[in-house]
Amino acid sequence: MVTTTAAQQRAEAKAQYNAFLAVCPSHKMLERISGKWVMLILSALGSGPDCTGDPRPMRYSELSRVLAGVSQKMLTQTLRNLERDGLISRTVTPTVPVTVSYELTDLGLSLHRMMRGLKIWAQDHVDEVTAHQAEYDETNG
Repeated sequence: MVTTTAAQQRAEAKAQYNAFLAVCPSHKMLERISGKWVMLILSALGSGPDCTGDPRPMRYSELSRVLAGVSQKMLTQTLRNLERDGLISRTVTPTVPVTVSYELTDLGLSLHRMMRGLKIWAQDHVDEVTAHQAEYDETNG
């Protein structure tokens, strides 16, 4: 009988991940990171408030201004989830009032690179998609 270490067992399980299966951890991860607010928060933290710069910490109020339409509840909930997942770090500075800033971790930065491409694609192709939707609705209405 061959014995395997815990690390070997984890590596074997990881090799068998299949995101198409609902019970797979990678399926759950895709579900977690595919939300609109996740992508926009990662994009903002990875590119600054004007989304053209370098990654830098941002305060909650900055994020709220950049992310037009996000509710306070949704922003707070999404930031907590991203921190729990290890994608962002939260730093509390004891000032009056207390300053809280958020920053991408190395893991978050690697995801940001992927998400930024998706955000750019959406911005570049929104007119085409809208035209196709209108054409489809007119034909199939």
